[in-house]
Amino acid sequence: MPAIMNKKIHTNDLGIIDYQKAWDYQEQLLQENVRIKQALAKGDVPAGQAKETTHYLLFCGHPHIYTLGKSGHMENLLLDDHQLQDKGISFANTNRGGDITYHGPGQVVGYPILDLEHFFTDIGKYLRFLEEVIIRTLADYGIKGDRSPGETGVWLDPQDPARARKICAMGVRCSRWVTMHGFALNVNTDLNYFGNIVPCGISDKKVASMHEELGREVAEAEVKAKISQHFAEVFEAEMIMD
Repeated sequence: MPAIMNKKIHTNDLGIIDYQKAWDYQEQLLQENVRIKQALAKGDVPAGQAKETTHYLLFCGHPHIYTLGKSGHMENLLLDDHQLQDKGISFANTNRGGDITYHGPGQVVGYPILDLEHFFTDIGKYLRFLEEVIIRTLADYGIKGDRSPGETGVWLDPQDPARARKICAMGVRCSRWVTMHGFALNVNTDLNYFGNIVPCGISDKKVASMHEELGREVAEAEVKAKISQHFAEVFEAEMIMD
């Protein structure tokens, strides 16, 4: 762990952005942090000139796309290339964990780029913290989010097989303890798009959205503000709006 802990997280809303463009930007920020850490480890930085790694929480949304994690299975995509084209949906193989998921309008996507050496070096704990952020956010709307044993993400009624449904998917990558990728919370998402995949490779459970649970449109900007607030609480961090 660094001698001086830096827990300042810069938040930035990228708006609706192409998935690959957001991925490239995440990679850029991650690699900048990795280069800083490598230089510090090698002692290549003159005394008094050491640069700190920078933490980010990027919010965005994506045009319709299915993304497959590095351990995912293509058979969980139920459309062929022609059907994807006809429906105006893109597809991407990714380097995150997890299986297949959907991104699209009405979804709040969060990409934390954190140097975990300033927090804790435990990926399992990191995922539980991300889940806790979303669980607290949902609670602000009277929705009881929960965890499903052995399954990453945030669920509703996971203890009841007949009603269990996933409201927030998660998948991350970590390099030299710097994270990227993150979570996708279904706020006003059209859940019909999940019918073209086996979401997260789990065939016996459904998906949910805040809109469906509450029976009304939910302000996505408000959801992002609440996520930032709970991120600060859970990670004991200072959020800086860029």
